Amino acid sequence: MAEIKSIIDKNAKIAVLCGGMSSEAEVSRRSGKGCYEALKRLGYVNAKLVEVDKNIAQTLKEGNFDYAYNALHGKYGEDGCIQGVLEILGIPYTGCGVMSSSICMNKEYTKRILSTCNGIPMAKSAFVQKGENLEQKTADLKFPVITKPVSEGSSFGMTKVNKREDLKSAYEDAVKYNDDVLIEEFIDGVFVTVGVLEKDGTNFATEILEIRPKNEWYDYEAKYTPGMSDFILPANLSEELTKKTKEIAIKAHEAAGCRGVSRVDFMISKEGVPYVIEINTSPGMTETSDLPAQSAVMGINYDNLVQIILNGAGLNK
Repeated sequence: MAEIKSIIDKNAKIAVLCGGMSSEAEVSRRSGKGCYEALKRLGYVNAKLVEVDKNIAQTLKEGNFDYAYNALHGKYGEDGCIQGVLEILGIPYTGCGVMSSSICMNKEYTKRILSTCNGIPMAKSAFVQKGENLEQKTADLKFPVITKPVSEGSSFGMTKVNKREDLKSAYEDAVKYNDDVLIEEFIDGVFVTVGVLEKDGTNFATEILEIRPKNEWYDYEAKYTPGMSDFILPANLSEELTKKTKEIAIKAHEAAGCRGVSRVDFMISKEGVPYVIEINTSPGMTETSDLPAQSAVMGINYDNLVQIILNGAGLNK
């Protein structure tokens, strides 16, 4: 792909938001550092790395920023909170808006929205809220299952549970992060992920990345430790299944009201069904993250990827 042209003034003051107050703060700092360095290479002389804390509204106001580049992950950064602050301050920002961010941060509500659309397969699941009977709510599920805090990222609090007798322990680990827990039937198959980007007002899918973790499943260690996962790009899928998976990714992105950038994760069953697992509205931008790798295979290098995402803020001004 040809070099991406900027629609943002190179003298604009850009706050690269990173860190924050979630369990993913350290990953966010790595993403933010990479994006900030790319902006500098792209000629944005007034880009500034901004550590997010409880005083972020005052920091942004005093900084008189023209744009915000959101490199936050997890709570307060990916759930609509920082987006709301930026809306109030009138600062155009990259990525998804308040509504889609808050919906997609909650895995259960994502499933509820996507279930209204034909042609988006999803794993059978149970949603267990604080005080509800775990055994009763999960009685119809087949094991193995995956337990997930409903509003966490980077696999925090997630456990693969092979036997029902181990479910309570896994559930108790998940509720350390959120009161509400999503428990899904485990799809035995291939884990793939697809980025969705926006160029000239049109959404397009990146190449599909197949990830083969060296652990039993794609947990935190496999995600963020170099060498702990094998990346197959493009994924080892048929032409028909590749096309179908990309189409579902864009459909899910649009159904959830996403804009600018997202990453849609799938488990493709042995029967060739691409089950949507979740939508990430602020994908990682570290040296080992999925989206930069997916984009590179299409000829979009890291700096151009950052430019595409930044242009989204300009479109939303």
